[in-house]
Amino acid sequence: MPTSSASSRDIDHVASVLVVSLPALHRALERQVDQEFPHPRLPEGRLALLWLVEEREGITVREAADALLMKPNNVSALVSQLTELELLERRQDPADKRVAHLHRDLQRGCPVVHGGEETRNDAARQH
Repeated sequence: MPTSSASSRDIDHVASVLVVSLPALHRALERQVDQEFPHPRLPEGRLALLWLVEEREGITVREAADALLMKPNNVSALVSQLTELELLERRQDPADKRVAHLHRDLQRGCPVVHGGEETRNDAARQH
């Protein structure tokens, strides 16, 4: 195993500089994305739910609540907000009308959910 030429003190110094720098980097990246991406940023909870539905198409509200460590009524409120924005679709389970399965609204789509910078930049160029 190769020996490291960096001392523990050097590593601590680099780590402390990174800790100080990361918040400024985060703010700069957020400003850059805000300038280049024409869509308003969704709140974290809505975005987390959209990502989850993208990953697990047809997930139920209860399953989403469990996965997101949230109460089902709070996830249901997020679902209502996202369906109103036409970013999410709620479909009743044919076997149990009390259960709703969540799907992305494919008519409208959502460039935010596709995540990659390439997709975001393509969406920004189209608007």
